[in-house]
Amino acid sequence: MKKISGLLLVGCSALALAGCGADDISSPGAGGITINNPTPAPTPTPTSGSGTVVAADSCPTFNATGGLTDSGTISGPEGSWRVCTLPALVDVSSSLPKVAGVVYRLNGRVDVGCDGGFSAPTSGSPFTTTTASCNGRSLTADTDVTLTIDPGVIIYGENGSEAAWLAVNRGNKINAVGTASQPIIFTSRQNVVGTNDDSSQGQWGGVVLLGRGIVTDCNYGSTAAKTCERDTEGAVNKAVFGGQDNAYNAGTMKYVQIRYSGYVLSNGKELQSLTAEGVGSGTTLDYFQSVNSSDDGAEFFGGKVQFKHYISVNADDDSLDLDTGLEGYFQYVMLLQRDGGGDALMEIDSNGAETDTPRQKTVIANFTGVQPSSSSNNESNDQASVLIRGNSDITWVNGIINTPNNECLRLNGSGTTPATLKAYSTVMSCGSTKYIDSGTNASGYSASQFASGTNLNDDAFTSTLSSTFVNGTNEAGVAGYADIKTLSSFFDAVTYIGAVKDSSDTWYKGWTCDNATANFGSGESCTALPTT
Repeated sequence: MKKISGLLLVGCSALALAGCGADDISSPGAGGITINNPTPAPTPTPTSGSGTVVAADSCPTFNATGGLTDSGTISGPEGSWRVCTLPALVDVSSSLPKVAGVVYRLNGRVDVGCDGGFSAPTSGSPFTTTTASCNGRSLTADTDVTLTIDPGVIIYGENGSEAAWLAVNRGNKINAVGTASQPIIFTSRQNVVGTNDDSSQGQWGGVVLLGRGIVTDCNYGSTAAKTCERDTEGAVNKAVFGGQDNAYNAGTMKYVQIRYSGYVLSNGKELQSLTAEGVGSGTTLDYFQSVNSSDDGAEFFGGKVQFKHYISVNADDDSLDLDTGLEGYFQYVMLLQRDGGGDALMEIDSNGAETDTPRQKTVIANFTGVQPSSSSNNESNDQASVLIRGNSDITWVNGIINTPNNECLRLNGSGTTPATLKAYSTVMSCGSTKYIDSGTNASGYSASQFASGTNLNDDAFTSTLSSTFVNGTNEAGVAGYADIKTLSSFFDAVTYIGAVKDSSDTWYKGWTCDNATANFGSGESCTALPTT
């Protein structure tokens, strides 16, 4: 059984993400985690590329101390690239411009700013991080560093003595805003040199956003005193997040792909493509694709998250993992797992401190979750295609679950007030056993949400999805929930269920990449890189 866990950290106080649920689910597979760290890749050496990209002559200017290090060139199917390595600490606001023939490199952990602590410093207040954990700098305020990444930029992680990952610490921001035609791509060295195939995963760490939102299951302080913070196990410099600011702004990530991420450092200590911990409603997350994460597609710990246009393809654990008092609002969500791989489409819990408040409160709207029909039984430890448990209250709106060989839903209650689910205009195609209710959730609770077409729900639905995720005739016949705006003003009022209304609804095209599980019509394979 798993516990939220962490990463041995070196450098600024920041977070490496725990990749599993909050307490009791191993990840991935019924036998627990198999640790298979890749051999550190050698330093790139100049070779002749076969494609059209020509390496730039030099690296661009970068404001942070030490600037960018010219690490020579690297070659792959697209041609050759100048490798510009980021410093371990981005200590002042800096930008990564799009330059023809340049790729940027994370050589181990890279910190954006230094940890600003539980709350934003006021005039004269001490900085909460020790000077030793911020490269000896004496600080009396947030470092307030913003890392800006231009449209079309490619950044790759190279694991060495530690996993390559990007940590955006409390009191600092990321501004990664791509476009529909020029997404920002975070990927692995293997993707650049062209050795990946559709099964590749776990080749670098990922992106971690740390914030001052409200969390539960405290490592420090208490929820009663409103001083709750969390960190990850085993950190030399504690990886702390949390506060009392559910409007916290960690920056913007829009039109972004994160490919081949995830890194198992030891049993239960994992990174995945995106980890958002204690971020708030001031953070913008939109048009985001996770590809072949060896852990979750994305995981969220506490705070208040508002997220539209989220795609997870081929996550090897859960496609969407939600934990520790999260207040979440998600709309236009595709959870697409490879045939016979991965665990749950959703794992939702706040387990471990069942009397803590706030309870998790999350609404997921216009979602399409698919576990392929040819697999015998995709899910493993979560025991169903969706696990909801612990101290959580969940609402589904305009949803589609297509998992014809699996149980659709496991509702596992614990504590005096068990987990709850409300569903509206949600349809499911399940195996012969549809529900697993356990713990303090009485048998039959889940089925009652779908009984006799309650709230336009249907658990005996026949899916007619085309192209894996596009609504067909049967889906078009289900009306969207008319009162969706009453659940949150963040949601768009739509008249349909699922993430993609029909063949004319193409919000996913252009900024995504394609693989065997899902062809988004972008004309670019996830194993390749754009050349312009």
